[in-house]
Amino acid sequence: MSKKIVISGGSGRFGSYLKKINTKHKLFFPSKKQLNILSKNSIYSYLKKYKPQIFIHLAGLSRPMKIHDKDIKKSIDLNIIGTANVTKICSDLNIKLIYFSTNYIYPGIKGNHSESEAILPVNNYAWSKLGGECSVQLYNNSLILRVSMTEKPFVHKKAFANVKTSFMYHEDVAKILFKILNKKGVLNIGGKAQYIFDFAIKDNKNIKKEYIRKNNKMGIPFDSSLNLRKLKKILKNG
Repeated sequence: MSKKIVISGGSGRFGSYLKKINTKHKLFFPSKKQLNILSKNSIYSYLKKYKPQIFIHLAGLSRPMKIHDKDIKKSIDLNIIGTANVTKICSDLNIKLIYFSTNYIYPGIKGNHSESEAILPVNNYAWSKLGGECSVQLYNNSLILRVSMTEKPFVHKKAFANVKTSFMYHEDVAKILFKILNKKGVLNIGGKAQYIFDFAIKDNKNIKKEYIRKNNKMGIPFDSSLNLRKLKKILKNG
């Protein structure tokens, strides 16, 4: 059944990809001027006008990671307060909210992180995304996606050969997204657990190996790979 879906952050990397795909759903990508997540009145006016069944919240602050250390006010405003505003209005209008979080909220030490385990953000970016999660968790008609995704082709010339994650390309995440619109709670989304270099070299044979030291101050976890059992079960039962 076709749904009306509003997607914030349409100018971002994943949002830009969603604009290109074909789907039976009617997608709306408001500009920052049309829907300002820092203004509850702006959010309310737009959603009241278009009356969507679902709001997919992508808008926020991500890269560069250092910005979350240098400008915490901006990080708090966009990722925590902005998400709280969106949650409040979706609650008021009874709109399903789907929030994109990150696998970086897990400790990132042993990997294979499941949705029910304890969380410990590894850097300020992850803390800001968890801050957004806190408000969404209060709203029952919501779905939090802890995602590990990246652009295709891999944008960097080097890739860590001792850092493991569950990267999945944007196009593959998009395919999953429209299959889980009716789900609620928390769900991990990503691909096979592997070292970033092993993931990247499949599409770029010229990628160079890079290693991160144990005492690095980059805020990058050594193993943020995801347990995808819950996702696989949902897709299997489709």
